[in-house]
Amino acid sequence: MKTEKKAGIWMDHAHAHLIEYADPMVTKLVTSNSTHEEKGETRPEGEKRMHNKDQQLESKYYKELAKLIKNYDEVLLFGPTDAKTELSNILENDRDFPKVKIEIKQTDKMSEKEEHSFVRDFFSKG
Repeated sequence: MKTEKKAGIWMDHAHAHLIEYADPMVTKLVTSNSTHEEKGETRPEGEKRMHNKDQQLESKYYKELAKLIKNYDEVLLFGPTDAKTELSNILENDRDFPKVKIEIKQTDKMSEKEEHSFVRDFFSKG
């Protein structure tokens, strides 16, 4: 019988912490180069250009996470923003994406120790 590979991903729009459900748990950091937090030009064409750049960088961030998620059978997406839901929706609508069981949980910002405990508790129940 094949052992299922499981991971938890705490994420927001700026970065993600991929935590493989294993012993010991190790966190891999994935960072978005998004300009969400930066102050840009205030002219309308400057804002439009920044928005387009931001969308391209966000898309690249989600694609990088999707590549990592393909290696797992079950993934828990959690965190304080809508980024987890946005990623889940992208994956659901991608016909080429393998059948990975994805669950979403709303949480606050956590320390690494709290993230590991959250992932361990979630997968040990199932």
